[in-house]
Amino acid sequence: MAFLDRTVLGESDAGMSEATAGDFFALLKPRVMSLVVFTAFVGMMAARVPLNPIIAATAILAIAIGAGASGALNMWYDADIDAVMKRTAGRPVPAGRVRPREALAFGLVLSALSVMALGVLVDWVAASLLAFTIFFYAVIYTMWLKRWTPQNIVIGGAAGALPPVVGWAAATGTVSLESIILFLIIFLWTPPHFWALALFKADEYGRAGVPMMPNVAGIPSTRRQIFVYSVILAVAGVAPWWLGYVGYAYGVVAALLGAGFVWHGWQVLRMADDDKVMRPAKSLFAYSLLYLFAIFAAYLVDSVAERALGLAGV
Repeated sequence: MAFLDRTVLGESDAGMSEATAGDFFALLKPRVMSLVVFTAFVGMMAARVPLNPIIAATAILAIAIGAGASGALNMWYDADIDAVMKRTAGRPVPAGRVRPREALAFGLVLSALSVMALGVLVDWVAASLLAFTIFFYAVIYTMWLKRWTPQNIVIGGAAGALPPVVGWAAATGTVSLESIILFLIIFLWTPPHFWALALFKADEYGRAGVPMMPNVAGIPSTRRQIFVYSVILAVAGVAPWWLGYVGYAYGVVAALLGAGFVWHGWQVLRMADDDKVMRPAKSLFAYSLLYLFAIFAAYLVDSVAERALGLAGV
């Protein structure tokens, strides 16, 4: 198959490159990795069970390596797309600093290492979920969905939403409704987050041949879908409080954050189709990053507080 013999911009893939450690670190998509690690850690703490610090640290490290492996495999396969997009042209593979086969080998080795370490040292349920996450992101999303359907982000978002479930499983060896709610929050957050980006990067996605929603369904349809997802996300964000998993303080924070998301979604909905600046879309994209961090931080604070009170016998 074509993806087994990829080169970048027609260059030979023979021999070794002179890539630096920084180039290989960039393959891990460190910013994405940090979000994965954070949400996985929240999932682990949300389980509210006794945790061995060494086991917990091992689990987080393995999850981080697995996230980085997914990023490396994504950059290997998407080098042709990345090369024609301004936002990604400087990545190590399209820029020629790391050869495609090096990126592929790097990703495969880290994938195996992360799954085996999590399984042998922590828990095989968590390891199985991590393996599925890597496979889903690298194969189902990157190699198939991304280039085939405008629903790529919707379906592919499952991979990015699984880390809190993996973290929960690392702590308990099981999957629960609470961990699935955390999954749903990220899953529902993904479409408005990436479609907001796609609105002001539509030209780049068009040149790359990626069927993002604005390029396929048009800007008006994308704006409507962003708003609908914003409303559903706001409701899902408050659901853990309704279900009794977290306290009143979290509920208030989640409601305020959700209201902010809906407001930004409404601004995008009202945006003119011929708006060249796309300021509402850019504002929503920036706010969405704040939203996800803040709502999971609130969940973490609630979980840590409850754990501390439990240890104190209160």
